[in-house]
Amino acid sequence: MASIMEGPLSKWTNVMKGWQYRWFVLDYNAGLLSYYTSKDKMMRGSRRGCVRLRGAVIGIDDEDDSTFTITVDQKTFHFQARDADEREKWIHALEGTILRHTLQQEAETGFVPSVQDFDKKLAEADAYLQILIDQLKVRLFFIIRPHRCIYNAFPCESCVLYHVCGSLQSTINPVDGVFQPTPLNTSIVSASAMPTQTTLPTDGAQVCKTEQRPSSLPVGPVVTVMGSLQTPTPNSTGSGPSAPSSSVTSPSHMNVPPHTVPDFSYSSSEDEFYDADEFYHSSTSPKHCIDPNRTAAVNSEDSTALKRPDTNESINSSMSNGTTDADQFDSHDERDDDAEGESVEEHKSVIMHLLSQVRLGMDLTKVVLPTFILERRSLLEMYADFFAHPDLFVSIADQQDPRDRMVHVVKWYLSAFHAGRKGSVAKKPYNPILGEVFFCHWDLPETEDPAESVSDGPVPWSSKNSVSFVAEQVSHHPPISAFYAECFSKKIQFNAHIWTKSKFLGMSIGVHNIGQGCVSCLEYDEHYILTFPNGYGRSILTVPWVELGGECNISCSKSGYSANIVFHTKPFYGGKKHRITAEIFAPNDKKSFCSIEGEWNGVMYSKLATGENTVFIDTKKMGIIKKKVRKLEDQLEYESRSLWKDVTVNLKLTDIDAATEAKHRLEEKQRAEARERKEKEMQWETRLFHEDGECWVYDKPLLKRLASQRH
Repeated sequence: MASIMEGPLSKWTNVMKGWQYRWFVLDYNAGLLSYYTSKDKMMRGSRRGCVRLRGAVIGIDDEDDSTFTITVDQKTFHFQARDADEREKWIHALEGTILRHTLQQEAETGFVPSVQDFDKKLAEADAYLQILIDQLKVRLFFIIRPHRCIYNAFPCESCVLYHVCGSLQSTINPVDGVFQPTPLNTSIVSASAMPTQTTLPTDGAQVCKTEQRPSSLPVGPVVTVMGSLQTPTPNSTGSGPSAPSSSVTSPSHMNVPPHTVPDFSYSSSEDEFYDADEFYHSSTSPKHCIDPNRTAAVNSEDSTALKRPDTNESINSSMSNGTTDADQFDSHDERDDDAEGESVEEHKSVIMHLLSQVRLGMDLTKVVLPTFILERRSLLEMYADFFAHPDLFVSIADQQDPRDRMVHVVKWYLSAFHAGRKGSVAKKPYNPILGEVFFCHWDLPETEDPAESVSDGPVPWSSKNSVSFVAEQVSHHPPISAFYAECFSKKIQFNAHIWTKSKFLGMSIGVHNIGQGCVSCLEYDEHYILTFPNGYGRSILTVPWVELGGECNISCSKSGYSANIVFHTKPFYGGKKHRITAEIFAPNDKKSFCSIEGEWNGVMYSKLATGENTVFIDTKKMGIIKKKVRKLEDQLEYESRSLWKDVTVNLKLTDIDAATEAKHRLEEKQRAEARERKEKEMQWETRLFHEDGECWVYDKPLLKRLASQRH
């Protein structure tokens, strides 16, 4: 048996609820990862189980540098290496084996494609072609800018590529007559329509098979970095790549009894080897059908900025037009979000193509994302949901004792996350454009009567009893959002900035929220510094769902009170989703006076040092107070809903083509304005926030305005 790697790994067993030592052998040619109870059993051919690698997906844990998973045949297998270096070597070898056998599977497919199959692949090729053209245009501008003649000629080349796709389409559907393609003709035309893979067959028979099949998009973990395909090539002996130098060795010299390749992965004790609960399957079909013949994707990460107005007069003049009349505000929040509960099964080929662009642990800032996975709002608007319970926020300032104020800060903080999810399925909000802003406010239930407006506040049309909110995208690289909220009558404010950094984890995507927030109770001169949890998108190939993870802290330097909060990710060997635990400490105390546990999107319970237990927060029973946003016709052009209105409307109508085109137009406009600023050597100036050390601070916070009034 020709193999490229063997060595010890631990595997998780559901029967023992723990890790067990096993000897693993990776067979490069067979595409099989076999395991044995010992090396001697391997020599005798007594195999304990195996994992078939064709079409498999590798995953890693962002919080554990030694474990990894292999997902195949609707099962997830869990492994643990000795350390990070050993895990990396196994993953590298496994990726090469998976790539080889996934592509070979495509070559062995013998079905005769229909005209509809051709149309679908042609549409996908056209979408990927547009992605490549857009990316290449941007890179050419910055790389060969001195050679303007070359850059100016590039759009003509784009037209030629478009003409090729158009000609193929007209060939398959001519105006006069009906063309009935033979299997051979269809194969040749389809192969020419698809992007060419740089992987070469290893023998002549493979070449013949490749020429007689329709080319298709990669459905396995093809790995592309900076545009080049990383394809492991078997060595001259035909036994695969040479083994890495470590405790993991190549057993090519050993005479191991051969095994046939099973149709499915198996274990001698089927329940002990894998955790089948890793997937969350949709029980219903999608309620809206998205056209599979035209799936487009646009690079949203290269978008840049809108022009900043010369002064702030346009902001102030536009704000002054707002009123508190009910018909002045948009009912956008009350939209039906049921359509966002669909799975991504029907778009699996596109998702798999996206996965082919990244390696495990890779930063996702340059990864192209399809429009159909977008949520119908900007990230700036999502941050506003931190204040979906504004009554809890303002109640902090009502407490007379610093201990009670800390408890209420924790209560508001833990209530702030559940409202951010509009449905059970995870979707990605729009990436805010540099200079994009979002304004809204909340009227508190007990103070809905009209009151004096705050003309110099962040939202001039809101009253002194309201909670006002403003957010701005202050940086594009890295992507940093800043937001600010206040309630004038309660003398409380909040300022925060978050830098989002995404990472690919195989079957999951991790989003690190780097930054901090500060709750300021101005009457007591107290400032509570807090951090944010990380987010994870799980099961990205079926029905994605979101969980939070990481340790967060809240502290007040003046009072000395602090809190430690842990968002627990779901362990693969059981346990509950969305768990949190928290401890609140008095000054200089090592033992907490209040312990909290539960689910951040459910019920949380508190236990005091006296032994008293009570419900701390029940998010299921808490009513969300809807924010008020001005109607689109009253908004500035660079406000979030105004900027993304065409994308939002078309996503609501499930017109993915129109949504993609609207998104593309918006991003092209921002790129053009960024080029203009660069040519004129102009620096971008933020609209409402400024940088202060490592923080971004609102220009006119309530603290500063009250201080100026006293002088």
